[in-house]
Amino acid sequence: MEVIFEAPPERVVAIKSTSAELLLALGLEDRMIGLAFLDAPVPTRWAEAASAIPVISEKLPSQEVVLELEPDFIYGGWESNFSADGAGERQTLTTLGIDSYVSPAACRSHTPEKLTFEALFSQIEEIGDIFGVTEAAAGLTNQLRTELDSIELDERGLTALWYSSGTKTPYVGAGNGAPQMIFETVGLENIFDGTDESWISASWETVVDADPDVIVLVDSEWNSAEQKRRLLAENPVTSQLSAVANQRYLVVPFPASEAGVRNVGAAADMAQQLDQLTFEQ
Repeated sequence: MEVIFEAPPERVVAIKSTSAELLLALGLEDRMIGLAFLDAPVPTRWAEAASAIPVISEKLPSQEVVLELEPDFIYGGWESNFSADGAGERQTLTTLGIDSYVSPAACRSHTPEKLTFEALFSQIEEIGDIFGVTEAAAGLTNQLRTELDSIELDERGLTALWYSSGTKTPYVGAGNGAPQMIFETVGLENIFDGTDESWISASWETVVDADPDVIVLVDSEWNSAEQKRRLLAENPVTSQLSAVANQRYLVVPFPASEAGVRNVGAAADMAQQLDQLTFEQ
């Protein structure tokens, strides 16, 4: 969907953590009139700025709740945020004079191109252009590039599973989204990198056949890393995995598993966690 912005937005509703955190990272809290559907508490560095912004819904807000705020812009982290029973369909919002934006990596109406950090930085700069804060966006991307360049590649040829959620059927990071981008940055081979999707529902049998060296556990309030540890250890099928038997886990917070300003920090933290793991020679 093509959107033309005649002026920088002044009254913004942000849905999902990735959207809210990018706006906060660019210093746009004074233009944010509502937050919704946050996946985790806002990181400490932005918490004070976020504290003055009303949380209008713990889950996906209804169109009525959103419209009561009279926004001129809605920034959604997922394309599905814009539905008739959600914040409203984008075409409908346009007729009401409300612009909208979906993170390119989260547009599911087509298969997104493989995510790269340069594409992510371009998205940050695009948001900077939309809001008229190009210098702040350039400063943020330069900072992230510097941090990214400092990450050392693990050269042990290790394989990995990115385990996001699911019990009977694991929901995992596949070959073209944020998990794959982070894996390539730290030097891990994704056992599902041959799948041209960001996320897929896999099978435990496939995971067992691949027997990854390490498993990334996505930590969320609704499905914590600790819950995943217990499930993997108690499941007869997965308990024999070498990563499970040797407790070779890496942990990442849910908001950092989707395309956003936390990805570089997540990669740096994952590289440090990975460096602490030992393997028999």
